[in-house]
Amino acid sequence: MKRLYIDCGMGAAGDMLGAALLELMPDQEAVLAELNALGIPDVSFDSVKTAKCGITGTQLLVRIDGKTEEAHDQTDKRTHRGMQDIERLIAGLRLSGKCREDALAVYRLLAEAESRVHGVPVSDIHFHEIGTLDAIADIVAVCRMMELLSPDEVLSSPVHVGSGEVRCAHGILPVPAPATAEILKGVPLYGGRIRGELCTPTGAALLKRFVDRYGEMPVTTVQAIGYGMGKKDFERANCVRVLLSETDGGQDSVSLLSCNLDDMSPEDVAFAAERLFAAGALDVYTVPIGMKKNRPGVMLCVICRAGDRERMVRLLFRHTTTLGIRLEERLRCVLDRETERRETCFGELSVKKASGYGVSREKHEFEELAQIAREQDLSLREVRERLEKKER
Repeated sequence: MKRLYIDCGMGAAGDMLGAALLELMPDQEAVLAELNALGIPDVSFDSVKTAKCGITGTQLLVRIDGKTEEAHDQTDKRTHRGMQDIERLIAGLRLSGKCREDALAVYRLLAEAESRVHGVPVSDIHFHEIGTLDAIADIVAVCRMMELLSPDEVLSSPVHVGSGEVRCAHGILPVPAPATAEILKGVPLYGGRIRGELCTPTGAALLKRFVDRYGEMPVTTVQAIGYGMGKKDFERANCVRVLLSETDGGQDSVSLLSCNLDDMSPEDVAFAAERLFAAGALDVYTVPIGMKKNRPGVMLCVICRAGDRERMVRLLFRHTTTLGIRLEERLRCVLDRETERRETCFGELSVKKASGYGVSREKHEFEELAQIAREQDLSLREVRERLEKKER
């Protein structure tokens, strides 16, 4: 399993994320050449090594008409592009379908956040700073490098957003800026005594698009590290750090929800479990227990991803009689899993494969075997025997 961990201890911005990912590329010059061939009007990419607080990293430089963001003419800054303008511009670039969709998805996140903040339809949104050519270039660059890396899982630390105020096209706003705060709903974040905007709307939208979950870095073997440097200087090194690792199998964290029930029928408990599975629970099971007044009961347990926890809590209260739910965070080890289609004596069937931690196993999809058994009036054992005989 290839895992990417993003350390947002000093926030996140598009250019910093891009620079950090660039440091993970085996051939950085080739990647820069590819970015320069995308066809973004008047835009060129370059990189430079720089140091913050004694740490050396990379700055991703986007030049417009040969000038960097700080030096180029402000004409583009005054160009307020709408979502349709962004869509047309990105549609004209030399991008893969996945990269184009990722870039557009990032802009949709930005547009929806601006829409909610300003109270206007998405179609009426006009991007200011995040609609400039250098912002578009940062977003496309990150999307392309994420495509090149193709991690199986992307994790991030909680996001440091900074504190104080930030000046933008709408005036002076609190940190995090309203659009940034809107995008980061549901994401663990924190402020601090460092004054300034550490997480930009662009950085927030890129994190929201690519990060699978947030938390501490799990046990892993790091193989490559990238440092993407910001332009400002603070008392701490102003950088985004990314760590790339390959793991044999993997680890992740899940939420365990449980409640004790002694006044529900088995049918009602089964229906609650069905609703929980339908909503995305990883597993639902019951454990027989003895309760108050010598009543037999069951403990209903739900395993889910952290992002689904709130939905599972609501479903448990809705579909059971419980008055309280226990919550736990658990670390689990998992095998790498994939499904492939394979030609067999019964036609093309699905085979589920799992590997890691020194083991490898595979088996046919049960529902397909059961369907064959019903249709051909065979037992499951007979279906499996024929498959095994054919595969030898």
